[in-house]
Amino acid sequence: MLVTPNSHLSYCTNIHSGESWEEIFTNIKSYCLPVKENISPDKPFGIGLRLSNQAATELLSGNRLSDFKSWLHTNNMYVFTINGFPYGNFHGEPVKDHVHLPDWTSTERLDYTVLLISILKELLPSGIEGSISTSPLSYRHWFKTEEDLVTVKQKSTQHLVEITALMVKINRFCKKKLHLNIEPEPDGIIETSDEYIQFFTDYLLKEGASQLAVHLKCTFTEAQQHIREHVQLCFDVCHFAVGFERSEDVLKKMESHGLKIGKIQISAALQFNTSEKASVKEAQNYLHAFDESTYLHQAVIKNSDGSIQRFEDLGPAIVSMGHPGFEELRTHFHVPIFLDQFELLSTTQNEIINTLQYWYETECSLHLEVETYTWDVLPDHFQTNITESIERELKWVTDTINKIKNKQL
Repeated sequence: MLVTPNSHLSYCTNIHSGESWEEIFTNIKSYCLPVKENISPDKPFGIGLRLSNQAATELLSGNRLSDFKSWLHTNNMYVFTINGFPYGNFHGEPVKDHVHLPDWTSTERLDYTVLLISILKELLPSGIEGSISTSPLSYRHWFKTEEDLVTVKQKSTQHLVEITALMVKINRFCKKKLHLNIEPEPDGIIETSDEYIQFFTDYLLKEGASQLAVHLKCTFTEAQQHIREHVQLCFDVCHFAVGFERSEDVLKKMESHGLKIGKIQISAALQFNTSEKASVKEAQNYLHAFDESTYLHQAVIKNSDGSIQRFEDLGPAIVSMGHPGFEELRTHFHVPIFLDQFELLSTTQNEIINTLQYWYETECSLHLEVETYTWDVLPDHFQTNITESIERELKWVTDTINKIKNKQL
């Protein structure tokens, strides 16, 4: 749905389980239709679509894509963004670091992204930009040396150049502008804002631009501009907050380097600070309920001396909270964005508010997408009606934007 004349807000359908197109379409009818009816009954409602490789392949077979496009038109709905990060199953079994497979060194990731581009090109209404979010190249702990990481970045650059060339041609001949949005996350090869900038400037805008100039038979400067337009940042608020990066600082840094924000994923992380009422021991005991086996819940601890410790998952971080000097823990566990307190713990909701304040002043991205995919693994007493929860999250975003607009925040 529109939140300004040019900006679109939705939620990501990766919160629903299902890997086949039939399952995904059933979810859209079961959840997106009632959400639209309740929060956008008389206006078009945008969908943040998640498609696995299996679903994308199935959607492109037979008449499914044209049938879905007709269904969207009939129900006054549209697709403006696709989550192309998880390639395979994302619910009901351990995902952990396999969420990065296949990575950007592989032709499988390249081919999957081409499928998503083919789908979005057909579904995207005219006059709207389309975005596809993707992984931060690969998972850093699979690689042992700096030379290995350089190789991953070089190979990924080659594949991203192929994707960019395809999107340039679509823009040129079909008048549809698409961009691929790299999504930094804890323990990804691209994890921080500085790592994103370094990859963009040292790889994409150098060797990548040289390769693209050959692909498109254009100048090096033109190739650099194509890359800036078609490869953008997916700014996941939770991911940067976990790393103790202030949202406004990151967004300003991107602006200063001329790097665009393709999509803002609105998400909150779980956190605990020693200034809160609970003791460290109580927080440790409570956090064990969130140390579950499906997803990676990378954690970052800030100590009283300002030092940072990073952990591949929540369990080891819980233990480290008992060490002298511990000050604050944040973990990559998406929690409902409408909560600033989570019983004994708190959330990074304030970073969402800061992001929306900056966004309201600059409209630095045209795509806003709520992404709380952990409903199924929250403790039982937080399990609520999913449709009502989606509506509550979307309404919280629009209410927050209105408060910002009216200077109430």
